[in-house]
Amino acid sequence: MPTPLALLTGWLDRQLDGPAAEWLRGRLAHLAGAHGDRDLYVAVGLVPRKLGKADLALTGDDLGAAHAARKGWDPTGWSVDQAARLALLLTASHRGEAFFEAFHQLWRTADVGEQISFYRGLPLLPEPARHLWRATDGCRTNIKAVFESIAHRNPYPAEHFDEVAWNQMCLKALFVGAPLHPIQGLDARHNGPLARMMTDYAFERWAASRPVSWELWRCVGPHPDDRCLIALERAIQQHEDSLTAGAAALACATSHAPAATALLAHASNDTRKAIEAGTLTWAALCARAGA
Repeated sequence: MPTPLALLTGWLDRQLDGPAAEWLRGRLAHLAGAHGDRDLYVAVGLVPRKLGKADLALTGDDLGAAHAARKGWDPTGWSVDQAARLALLLTASHRGEAFFEAFHQLWRTADVGEQISFYRGLPLLPEPARHLWRATDGCRTNIKAVFESIAHRNPYPAEHFDEVAWNQMCLKALFVGAPLHPIQGLDARHNGPLARMMTDYAFERWAASRPVSWELWRCVGPHPDDRCLIALERAIQQHEDSLTAGAAALACATSHAPAATALLAHASNDTRKAIEAGTLTWAALCARAGA
């Protein structure tokens, strides 16, 4: 089975033109042998100039190979420069502790584009748990693209974040306007404190006459306390907003709490029929929302 590094270099070699591909092969070969920290710094810094920032062209088979090489790895939306930076890092990682020190230095001077590359690559690097504080720090940023590089399509948070960090990341997604559905493990890691945090957020938004993301209810339904139930009932009855009403109803339908499933009586007939038929799903709601 190809390694993540082999996949990355193969995809890049397939897409890059002659001079760009030759430059990358040369840098990878050099970093695979004896080299100093400066060689890695220079190579990483030159990537955009040498290779550009085009979208990385991937097929369905490529995405399947990525998941097979590393469970949860989803390079959807990656760019050429991001893939190349990660290939350089993986190639240089054979230096052990010296690599971690060099990587730490790269972080200290990283621009936004480099930060995105590094966050997306965390689950592929050796000893990923060593970078936990970097990942949790990345979730504090107000730069949406940086936040999404760790929160979206990335197995790292679900595998390494504790409940507090996980809940803060999910709530921060709403604050920066990032969708919830690309967060891996969203359904597997639902918990009571998160449901209450999301409910408090919803009431705050309602009090300020501001909209509430329809995706929020996905995190509330599995663990509803009395306050959560009040919020769910209010959302279900927003029949003029089919996304919100449908999401709240679906959250109740998938809940194991009898008090939550009882709220389906407030849903529209069409919504209840769609849930019973299995056509109202989170994926269907995302498609309806254009997400």
